[in-house]
Amino acid sequence: MQGGLMDQGLELMVFGMGTVVVFLTLLVGATTAMSALIQRFFSEDEDSDWAAAGAPAVRGDRDDPRLVAVITAALAQHRNSNRKP
Repeated sequence: MQGGLMDQGLELMVFGMGTVVVFLTLLVGATTAMSALIQRFFSEDEDSDWAAAGAPAVRGDRDDPRLVAVITAALAQHRNSNRKP
C-alpha cells in the first residue's frame, strides 16, 4: 500500500514540475518573440510621439544652474536636519 502511494506522489510531482517547466519555456519564448516584433516594427525614432504629446525633452549633458542650486540646498538642509546634538 505504501509503495503505490509513493509512486502516485512521485508521478504527481513529475507531472506538476513538467507542466511548470513547459509553461515557463513557452512564456520565455513568447516574450522573446514579442520583443523582437516590437523592436522590428516599432523602432524608436528621434521624432517620436512623445514630443508631439508635449512630454519634456531630455537635455543631455546640459545642467540647469537653478536645478543644481535647488538640489544642493535640499541636500544641505537634509544633512543639517539629521545631525544629532
